[in-house]
Amino acid sequence: MIDLRSDTVTKPSKEMLASMMTAQVGDDVFVEDPTINALEDMLANMFGMEAGLFCASGTMSNQIAIKVHTQPGDEVICDKLSHIYQYEAGGIAFNSSCSVNLIFSDGRINAKQLTEAINADDIHKAISRLVSLENTSNRGGGTCYDWKDIIAIREVCDKHGLQLHLDGARIFNAIVAKQETTEQYGNIFDSISVCLSKGLGAPVGSVLLGNKTFIHKARRIRKLFGGGMRQAGYLAAAGIYALENNINRLADDHLHAKKVADALQNKSWIKEVIAPETNILIFEVVAPLTSIEVVNKLKEQHIYCYPIAPQQVRMVFHLDVDSIMVDKVIEVIGSM
Repeated sequence: MIDLRSDTVTKPSKEMLASMMTAQVGDDVFVEDPTINALEDMLANMFGMEAGLFCASGTMSNQIAIKVHTQPGDEVICDKLSHIYQYEAGGIAFNSSCSVNLIFSDGRINAKQLTEAINADDIHKAISRLVSLENTSNRGGGTCYDWKDIIAIREVCDKHGLQLHLDGARIFNAIVAKQETTEQYGNIFDSISVCLSKGLGAPVGSVLLGNKTFIHKARRIRKLFGGGMRQAGYLAAAGIYALENNINRLADDHLHAKKVADALQNKSWIKEVIAPETNILIFEVVAPLTSIEVVNKLKEQHIYCYPIAPQQVRMVFHLDVDSIMVDKVIEVIGSM
């Protein structure tokens, strides 16, 4: 089986499992789990931020950040394709009682769009309070923000007194692809959610980063959300292993996505291939052929991918997909 449905399907390596089984643990609600503390400090130091908070998932870390940054009745500005809007079960409304102002783009908003989306000081309008970016863009084909665009967005936020959050579900993919640094991001964003359970290969967890006051409030909200864990250092150890061993190899996943994209380019049943910038490949098939039909055809050859629209298919490459598997995918595509 070659599973390209998502990079969330990765499983811990033997080496990662060994690090988990030998972890030193304590009660994290009492802030006494040494491995969790080490993971939080490790990521905070990497990004040049003051503190971190280990959370069960990226959804939890994003929703905690939104709750801390906002008051009921405020408004969150994000792209329509954002994970916080599309795939977090209406959490912005349920958890924070906030409305959402959606920007329609390719998954990456720009400063002009943001400026136009900010509400005037009008009692009839929700208060624009928080801007959330996602890097890389999940539904945008794993595309990355250009750094100049992030800086421009930060300038708009500063001018209008808005907080800026980063859903960094695949932030290390962006950093590797764009040859950026973690410190750049720490200097720009008020809060960052760093996911460990996608391309980095940990089984569970995300870390929310911010200043000490923000994380102190976030810790209370995590408890409120039912996210206060006890001896979770066994999970945090996987995150530490991932950060120490699995960042540079993300470039392999990007290369694999590009190779398969090249194999798809000249097929008669392909309408468009969105050039992958990182590890996510999205392609559109020619009607009346449907994405479901293509997915089922590939499944017959034990290749699993995901239909994201009637004519669009997504493939995501990760550390459990090696070059031999990629060659097999290309061979099957060549025969279709």
